[in-house]
Amino acid sequence: MRTIAHPGLTDPQRLFAIPTRVRPIQATVSCGLTLLEAITEVADRFKVKSGAFRLNAGSFTTFSYVMPALSKSPDHAVYFSDTYEVAGEIELETASVTFGQRNGQPWLHCHAVWIEPSGRRHCGHLLPDQVIVSQPMSLSGVGLIDAAFSVTPDAETHFSLFVPKAISDDFAVGVHPDANSHQAYAIRLAPNQDISHTLESFCRSLGIKSAEIHGGVGSTVGAVFQDGRVVEPFVTELLIRSGRIHTSTVDQPCAEIDIAMVDYQGGISEGRLAAGANPVLVTAELVLCPTFIPNVSDHPTTAHA
Repeated sequence: MRTIAHPGLTDPQRLFAIPTRVRPIQATVSCGLTLLEAITEVADRFKVKSGAFRLNAGSFTTFSYVMPALSKSPDHAVYFSDTYEVAGEIELETASVTFGQRNGQPWLHCHAVWIEPSGRRHCGHLLPDQVIVSQPMSLSGVGLIDAAFSVTPDAETHFSLFVPKAISDDFAVGVHPDANSHQAYAIRLAPNQDISHTLESFCRSLGIKSAEIHGGVGSTVGAVFQDGRVVEPFVTELLIRSGRIHTSTVDQPCAEIDIAMVDYQGGISEGRLAAGANPVLVTAELVLCPTFIPNVSDHPTTAHA
């Protein structure tokens, strides 16, 4: 398994997990707003300050994004490309979103797959205050009640990253209650640990036999897929298209994580991650729900905490 050397001090804590109740959300994202404004409007509607979502269908205009890139400075092991802008109507295929707070204000982290007016299908990191929703898109996922993803300086990578934080005295950082005590966990994975094995180990430690993954925004050191395909370029960004933990034939948690990713050379790859071969590059953010949570309508009054 490949690894990445970051310039800062390595935090001995490699998995940050905060137990939280969640509010299932299924909504339509409004047009005429930036992506940040549109998702903030949904969050306000459902009275949450943070969440993990997937977007499907719809389109954008005033479209700006960045790609993963090699670093030009020793201050970072990897970095972002210059900003790319695409004119015309951009058709969204799918996106994963971590929504939270930055300096006390709404912010989000979004990786997406889209189709440009030329017909080119591409993938990258959307700039949430520089893309405008032009056709309604569907949003599904969970809002966090007792935790929030908060942008926090990271000493290891020298980036400011989303990290889950408790926002209630009842849910203290570092507390790991019985698996049945809470509906979900807001999670951030640090570099150089395999995504699947780390989540499996976390579930095993809490007796979680099955769970759904909501959201899923991050990066890996290249990739190895379950069917044997290998992404050699080591700087990538990914989104989780679907993910779950199920019980294997030997009664152990087993992760099935289907992703789409783009590497720094512009290659797009998709498939199911092979367990034990996909270390985190910079970060991975997601919400793990150990129990089934039904979808609710686009009316906050029907949401269940």
